[in-house]
Amino acid sequence: MKPIPNFTKHDFNLLSEMIKNSINVSNSKDLLLLKQELERGAIHKDDAVEEKFIKINSNVVIEDLATKREMKFQIVLPSMANIKEQKVSVLATLSIAVIGFKENDEIEWDLPGGKKMLKIKSID
Repeated sequence: MKPIPNFTKHDFNLLSEMIKNSINVSNSKDLLLLKQELERGAIHKDDAVEEKFIKINSNVVIEDLATKREMKFQIVLPSMANIKEQKVSVLATLSIAVIGFKENDEIEWDLPGGKKMLKIKSID
């Protein structure tokens, strides 16, 4: 069973607004996936969250369970994305796959390279 993603009210509102205002049809599939994750997620008050989960501006380490390859990156707003600095847009498929999840959660997701099992190793 897929874990339920968690969102702060701030992130939920920001992401919902980004989806609503998006006019870039080249990533419409990703926007739909993000919208679905927001709809099934749990929303928390910004200051009432005790558990650490991936949010906008989180630094994360994830592992591809098949290859044991780790990836380190920061999830950022699209305007801040810079792959050389390991800053990945919140609208990128990889970010959508992991946003809202906690350390040790395992997520199966269709990425551009195929279906992957990902494990959240750490969040800062």
